[in-house]
Amino acid sequence: VQLQASGGGLVQAGGSLKLSCAASGRAFRSYNMGWFRQAPGKEREVVSAISGGGGITYYADSVKGRFTISRDNAENKVYLQMNSLKPEDTAVYYCAAGGAVTGESGSYAYWGQGTQVTVSS
Repeated sequence: VQLQASGGGLVQAGGSLKLSCAASGRAFRSYNMGWFRQAPGKEREVVSAISGGGGITYYADSVKGRFTISRDNAENKVYLQMNSLKPEDTAVYYCAAGGAVTGESGSYAYWGQGTQVTVSS
């Protein structure tokens, strides 16, 4: 599986961004998908994850109520809608495939390149 993340950028606090991750391969719907982020000097952390069918989602406490994960299996894409962004959301965001829907990063076998999200105060 090859993954291509996009949609990052610079936004003011309180603003919104929508990240997209396009996946190759015909088995996309069989993969749980996750979004992770890594800020400078910090460890990578899970942001959100979604089951293959889209019926189960997981969110880190820090983003609950602000971020929404979704997927379009017909288009082989997963999305992360980010609202009410805060400066502490600034990080490189990565999409990943094939791991646990509860978001343990070590369980994910496939990773895309990151997309930078910068939230100014």
